[in-house]
Order: sequence, then C-alpha cells, then structure tokens
Amino acid sequence: MPIHLVVALFCVTASLFSITGAEDPYRFFNWNITYGDIYPLGVRQTGFLINGQFPGPDIHSVTNENLIINVFNNLNESFLLSWNGIQQRRNSFEDGVYGTTCPIPPGKNFTYILQVKDQIGSFYYFPSLAFHKAAGGFGGIRILSRPRIPVPFPDPAGDYTVLIGDWYKSNHTVLKARLDRGKKLPFPDGILINGRGPGGASFNVEQGKTYRLRISNVGLQNSLNFRIQNHRLTLVEVEGTHTLQTTYSSIDIHLGQSCSVLFTADQPAQDYYIAVSTRFTNPVLTSTATLRYSNSAGPVSGPPPGGPTIQIDWSLNQARSIRTNLTASGPRPNPQGSYHYGLINTTRTIRLANSAGQVNGKQRYAVNSVSFVPADTPLKLADYFKIGGVFRAGSISDNPYGGGIYLDTSVMNAEYRAFVEIVFQNKENIVQSWHLDGYSFFVVGMDGGQWTADSRKGYNLRDAVSRCTTQVYPKSWTAIYVALDNVGMWNLRSEYWARQYLGQQFYLRVYTTSTSLRDEYPIPKNALLCGRTSRRSTRPL
Repeated sequence: MPIHLVVALFCVTASLFSITGAEDPYRFFNWNITYGDIYPLGVRQTGFLINGQFPGPDIHSVTNENLIINVFNNLNESFLLSWNGIQQRRNSFEDGVYGTTCPIPPGKNFTYILQVKDQIGSFYYFPSLAFHKAAGGFGGIRILSRPRIPVPFPDPAGDYTVLIGDWYKSNHTVLKARLDRGKKLPFPDGILINGRGPGGASFNVEQGKTYRLRISNVGLQNSLNFRIQNHRLTLVEVEGTHTLQTTYSSIDIHLGQSCSVLFTADQPAQDYYIAVSTRFTNPVLTSTATLRYSNSAGPVSGPPPGGPTIQIDWSLNQARSIRTNLTASGPRPNPQGSYHYGLINTTRTIRLANSAGQVNGKQRYAVNSVSFVPADTPLKLADYFKIGGVFRAGSISDNPYGGGIYLDTSVMNAEYRAFVEIVFQNKENIVQSWHLDGYSFFVVGMDGGQWTADSRKGYNLRDAVSRCTTQVYPKSWTAIYVALDNVGMWNLRSEYWARQYLGQQFYLRVYTTSTSLRDEYPIPKNALLCGRTSRRSTRPL
C-alpha cells in the first residue's frame, strides 16, 4: 500500500477512536419498535412496544460508557427516540428530537451512538415525534458511578426503576388528531406505575434491608406525588446530582423529572400501598402499587396513604429544601462542591414567559409569544450543511414583549462558553415544567409573583441543585444558571406534552466558529438525511 494511504488511514482511524471514546467500554442494544395491544387501564389500546415490552427495557450503564443502540422501526409511521437528561456532549446530532435528528422511516433502522460522558444518575428515554409519548415507548436509564468513585450511601439491597405518569384510555392517534384540530386535551383517565394501572405493579423487599427507587415522571400533563404507606423516603439523587439526604413522607415529581430515593423495609412484615396521585388538580387521580415483604403476613390493609393535593407552598418549600451534597463525588472523584457557580459572573439574562392563546382559531402555546413550528429539515443538519431559509437565528427574543402569539421556527443564538441566567416566568394558573437538552443547570431561585432584579438577593449561590428539568409554580418564577459549554442545537421545551406539541418550545443554538473536535464532533457517518439534506452526504471516511 502506498505510504500516503497508510498515513491517511491511520489518521482517520485515530480520529474515529477519539470521537467515540474507544478507551471506554461499549454496550450494545438491538431494539425492535412494534405496535401491540396494551390494557393499562383495562381498555384495549394500541401501544408502542420495544422488544415486546411496555414500558421499554431499562438501560444500565456506567459513567463514560458508549451505548450503541440499534433501533428498528417496524411501525407504519416515522419514529425517533430521545434521551431525557443524557447530555450528548459535543454531539447534538444524536439527541433524537426533530430539530437535530431525521426520523427513522417505517421499515428502516438507525443506530444511535451515545456516550454517557461525565454523568451519573437516573434518567429516561421516550419517543419524541408526533404525540407518540402517549403510546409508550419509554423506559428508564441508570448511569452508575465507576467502581473507584465513592457514592455517599451504602449499596442498596435492590435498585428499582419506577416510571409514573398520567395516562389516557384513547389511542395516541386520537389525542394527536384532537390537538391538530386546535382543541385542548381533556383531563387524563388515570395514572400508570411501570405501565400498569391501580394495583397492577408490585415491588418485592426483604425486611430490614434498604432499597433504591429511581422515579421518573414520564406523564403528559400533571405533577405527581409519590409515597409509600408507613415508610419514609430519603432523597439521595436528582437527575445526576447527589443531594443532601433529606427524608420526606412523600415527594413531588413534576413532569419530566427524575430522582432517586432510599427507603428501609423496617415495618411489620406485610404488604403496603405505594400511592401516586396528581397534584394541583380537581379531581385528584390516584393509583397504587404494592410493596411486598418477602415474609409478608397479609395483604395491604386500610385505605391508601393520603398525600398533598393543591397545596403549592408545601411543594415550593420541599423544592427549596433539595440541595446539592457539596462533599459527595459526582461522576469524577472531586467533590460536587468544587465548582463554585455562585462566584461566576453571568454574561446574559434570558427571560422566558409561557403563554396560551389562539392562532387562526386553533389552540397554540408559546414562549415569549413565539409558537414553534417544525421546519422541513432538522435545524442542526441545516446548520451543519449551511442551508439557508430553514430557520433564522434570533427569531425569539431574550425577553417577553407581551404581544400576541405568532408562529415561527424559533431559534435563539447563544455564545459558546457563556455563563447565563435564565428566568422562567409563569403568569398562568398551571404548574409549568421546563427541560433543556444537552445541559444540567443550577436552580438558584424560585418564588411567587413577578421576577425582578431584586429577586437575585434571594438566590442560592452555594448549594443549589443541578438538574435538567425544573418546575415553575402558578403565577411564579424560577431562575437557573447554566454554563453553555456544550456546542450544538439544543431543545428547550415544556414537558407539558400537549403544550410542547403545540409550540411551547424552541432551540438554543450554542455556536462556535471552531471546527476542533475538542468543541464539537462532526456529523455521524450513519446519520439519516432528510428534507433539504436528502441529496447531501455525511462526512466521507
């Protein structure tokens, strides 16, 4: 072989190894996405199954591992999976939302190449297109610490994924059609716990032992409260951050949020209720599962334990009590508190206000008056191939201006390595929940009323929890700090799923002129191309 070809092949091979993190282990998954009959609330529905399962299988991984997930779409419609909380460092091409990734056509497959770089904790995946989330296709993700990194609690006797969420008896196609006609969705029909209705799920424990529950709210519309009859819950982790170990009788988990709690099976040996109920609703929906002691002397008894219902102050005070454990190690051995976010000057303040209204006689939802409409081409691909006319950077303002709702493909430019303050202002009478792909952020403050510059005096600049999804209470605000250290096109969305579907989202374009692999990976060789990129090609080998 000529020497110049040998050198070229060596260079390409070296670059591929650096991109995929070849020094870290790999895990391989083959997933078949199919339709299937499901009966979570006693009525037959068409659900999305992954390898025949509803919900889908858990992903177990360890910090820095590479996950190779080959997804076969056996549906008669396009499909995508997204990875809630997985940061896709330098690689928004793999994020799995329509702004970054072409859908997998019916009968085709796509292989996601993810690295859980510098992450630990509890997350989940979900189908991101259309209104597919109402059909299932979601599952848990757990990222364990590397063996030599200390964890601030003993290994539990068991580690369970608990997926909770409100649910409709109607098929996802019916719900989508209603939204497409410009109508609001009705109140949900029930609550599922690991894909099952009241009394359907159970968890086995041994008396005297301690267990970990990784709880995610994968629902569509409502905040939920989680509790176990006669047992206390100790919060230990929130979306990749070890927390101060505060003990609660019950815990609120808002849309899109994940957390880990420990509990000890220290009660008399029998079965106990696990109860999940909607928050801030009238009526209140409740569902139950069973905590089953191995030496149980009898079934559950009495009514399920009651929980908070409409009390906002209770939830706000609990949220403020969730703090970072500054001395615990995160994904690296250095303490979580070694990053002094409170000493960094913010370079920009972005104020985001959610709103609801009508456009052309149809229900829409907006951020700073802009209701997002998808383009004909994923925004990240249009940006990469420098295709004009797909989106306009700066099409959403840094501040609400109070005008009427209008439609646009809203993209906000942001400077790479900036340290910004984002204030979510909620003037509506709902609990809002916001998620930012690609990042974890510090929740430095939340309170009622209108945010002003004076609100900063009450910020927690020492041990605020770092997470990727935060709630905003009715007629209230929440402020976050985020270091924009991850180049890419990142979805910022409401986790209230009908609102997200009808426009309450936009994309944050974190941009640099650098072409270094240290800043961003090139487009994956196997990337699907669609829309205006259909006749393009990914980088040659």
